Amino acid sequence: MKAIVITSPGGPEVLQLQEVDDPQIHDDEVLIKVQATALNRADTIQREGSHPPPEGASQYPGLECSGTIEAVGRNVTRWKIGDQVCALLSGGGYAEKVAVPAGQVLPVPPSIPLKDAASFPEVACTVWSTVFMTSRLSAGETFLIHGGSSGIGTFAIQIAKYYGANVFVTAGNEEKLAVCKDLGADVCINYKTEDFVARVKEETGGKGVDVILDNIGGAYFQRNIDSLNVDGRLFIIGFMGGAVTQVNLAGLLARRLTVQAASLKNRSTENKALIVSEVEKNVWPAIVAGKVTPVVCKYLPLSEAAEGHRLMEIGKHIGKILLLS
Repeated sequence: MKAIVITSPGGPEVLQLQEVDDPQIHDDEVLIKVQATALNRADTIQREGSHPPPEGASQYPGLECSGTIEAVGRNVTRWKIGDQVCALLSGGGYAEKVAVPAGQVLPVPPSIPLKDAASFPEVACTVWSTVFMTSRLSAGETFLIHGGSSGIGTFAIQIAKYYGANVFVTAGNEEKLAVCKDLGADVCINYKTEDFVARVKEETGGKGVDVILDNIGGAYFQRNIDSLNVDGRLFIIGFMGGAVTQVNLAGLLARRLTVQAASLKNRSTENKALIVSEVEKNVWPAIVAGKVTPVVCKYLPLSEAAEGHRLMEIGKHIGKILLLS
């Protein structure tokens, strides 16, 4: 098969389409003929030489895909050859075929084109496991998403609104904020021209928001703390603004704040299967009902993975960038 190989740590140009061996499936895995995979920030970090795949996982990038099952392991009972599915991966999505544990596979919702289904697994599992399973966002609460126009952000807006939250977003220009508004965001903040802490306080009568999903890290840490309500929860999923900072801890104590962080990529197979099961139970009905829809910025052939990485790193895209095999 063909796959995108990281020939050495570096810029997008190190991504090369090469002939490689087909993956071999284990007894509890399925083999998916990939129609599409989606780009994620973790892919660019892996390309640069950090955040490697978990031990035993494919060395090719790609954390989600959609396609058709081509083979099943002898212990697999739910899935059969020919099923159209999407899947959460530990790696290997930038390829024509990928082996994946059966517990990380999801059915393609009936109304969603097969290629667009690749835009869901990583964002759905990330948002559901952090914002809902851990931070327990509930109806009537306020929720702030940094990077509202990203793949994570466009999904998080929709699922949070579906579950009755009041959604705040930050983004860097009016075009991105307009998309967030169209997806259901209640308060849209241009972080380049506004102080998001002041705006959050203004919109909440001085209280702050209940939950924040943050991929900036160090640069926003103190401001996130200052933006939280009593019993507020901050969940960090990235460090685009650095991993080191200083913080005044008094606010955590005074307002009983909770700070948590996690990545999805290196979780155990068992934990990923649990998250995927919860996503199918709680998120898939919203997609089937048309309340959560894919937001795709661009489709590129697999051979143009490097161009996809360049687009992602420029930061002008809205939603997901998909590679088609």
